[in-house]
Amino acid sequence: MKKIALFCACLLGTSAAVAGTPEEDAVLAPVQAFFAGLSARDAAAMKAPFLPGGSMVLMRNGKPGQMTIEQFAERVSKPGTTKIEEKIHDPLIRIDNDLAVVWAPFDFYVDGKVDHCGTDLFNMVKKDGTWMIAGIADTGKKDCR
Repeated sequence: MKKIALFCACLLGTSAAVAGTPEEDAVLAPVQAFFAGLSARDAAAMKAPFLPGGSMVLMRNGKPGQMTIEQFAERVSKPGTTKIEEKIHDPLIRIDNDLAVVWAPFDFYVDGKVDHCGTDLFNMVKKDGTWMIAGIADTGKKDCR
């Protein structure tokens, strides 16, 4: 019985260590809101968590593709029948006062199947007490594990 209790205590300790702090959760909230807007193909929802003038750099085959969030949202929000979704995992979050970064591997799904993967980098700023996305850079590759 003591072994079971010790095992459960270790599991609880591991879960607590993996859970984000309230401030890390606050930094991730606009990232998740952006992904929700992306999945819904909702331009306004994609732009809402961005600082005005936010930008994106999409690295593909060693070449940067630059655009504003407005351009990206317009491109993605066009009606379509395919279901799209981006999921990050194991995010690394660094916070210094009103500046933060989120670095995380991602998988991008089209109709439930991985289409491409890579790494997302979100530059975050805290404006009037609210975390916002200042810019995104990502890599993208088709050769996913």
